[in-house]
Amino acid sequence: MFTKKPDKEPTAFDLHRPAPPPVHGGPMAGAPISLGRSSGGKAAQSTIGADLVIVGNLISKGEVHVDGEVQGDLHAVSIVIGDSAKITGGLVADEIVIRGTVMGSVRGKNVMLQSSSRVEGDIFHTQLAIEQGAYFEGKSRRSDDPIGGVQRPDGAMSMGQS
Repeated sequence: MFTKKPDKEPTAFDLHRPAPPPVHGGPMAGAPISLGRSSGGKAAQSTIGADLVIVGNLISKGEVHVDGEVQGDLHAVSIVIGDSAKITGGLVADEIVIRGTVMGSVRGKNVMLQSSSRVEGDIFHTQLAIEQGAYFEGKSRRSDDPIGGVQRPDGAMSMGQS
């Protein structure tokens, strides 16, 4: 394949241009974003950087590490919410580690609230660990299958499918 070279080399001014405003109401508006497997078939780790704000649901077949902000539900196999992260929505995963802020329900087999975490919402879990200093406002419900029967966002395959 051939690739077209740019007409001119980018300058320092081009690299620091502000991003264009978000497009609302397009054909993909409100559709869940699917993070998933790398080309090798092995589950990939996806990272939401500290400078990124995502509005919408996220779905991954691997691990998701969030340092930015997500306004929507997050479904994955493993979720790590970093110190600077802010989630407004539900979390559903087998393994969940929270260091940042979550405002919404948490459903996981193994859930850990670390000392810097702030959770406002109910936690459904098989195992729950809360470190000293963690803030938790809500109900804790133990369940043998806390993620069973949870509906994934529209347009997504179930976690068991490839």
